[in-house]
Amino acid sequence: MADPLDTVFSALADPTRRAILSMLLEDDMAVTDVAEPFEMSLAAISKHLTILTRAGLISQEKRGRVKWCKLEPDAMRATSVWMQGFGQFEPVNLDAFERFLAKELPGN
Repeated sequence: MADPLDTVFSALADPTRRAILSMLLEDDMAVTDVAEPFEMSLAAISKHLTILTRAGLISQEKRGRVKWCKLEPDAMRATSVWMQGFGQFEPVNLDAFERFLAKELPGN
């Protein structure tokens, strides 16, 4: 079984899938509405949706004859926590560093 982080990052690696997630930020959408802005077949969009569903990033449900997609933001929680670990260091303030060096090394 794949690591959930690997599955999420793999799903996020594709620009079409990222665009779909952005669209779903607004509201749930029917699959046909998700497919509309893309120049690809409904079958190709369905493959993207399957990958997003397997990663847990979206859910799909049938309402009558229409299949709907819903964003599942909690699926990115572990990914977000993992990425925040890399933000533990303050960004370097180069101006302050330059002033420090000028004060400590006045001859330079």
